[in-house]
Amino acid sequence: MTERPLDAAVSETSLNNQQKVLAFAAIVEAGTGLALTVAPAVVVFLLVGAELSGVGVVLGRCFGITLVALGLACWPRGQRAGGSPAFRGMLAYNVLIALYLAYLGMSGQGRGFLLWPAAALHAAVALLLAWTWQGERWQKAIGK
Repeated sequence: MTERPLDAAVSETSLNNQQKVLAFAAIVEAGTGLALTVAPAVVVFLLVGAELSGVGVVLGRCFGITLVALGLACWPRGQRAGGSPAFRGMLAYNVLIALYLAYLGMSGQGRGFLLWPAAALHAAVALLLAWTWQGERWQKAIGK
């Protein structure tokens, strides 16, 4: 069965609408994530009317970083490996969470036994992802 011109136009319009809705959702999630990362107590109070302190602030920021990564992962864009949503989201998440965990350790707010190993693991994963992305760009530049 062949696709008629009208069906192709409807499919393309549907895809464009899906991408617009996906972009909107990605912006909302990333924006909420940025707000949670910067001021988790304010966001939680505005959302649920409850006070947030102590470990809740730490977890709020971790959740914020995750929402930023989700927003980046859901942003509609080309599907090459370094530009794939999953790749961008995972790279953003690992860079941001490694930096935040290191900040917690250096500021004295984090004292857990696994804090520094977790920060190192996320930093290593981020470096591996960045190295892979650079290698792909370099191979593309030399025409391989």
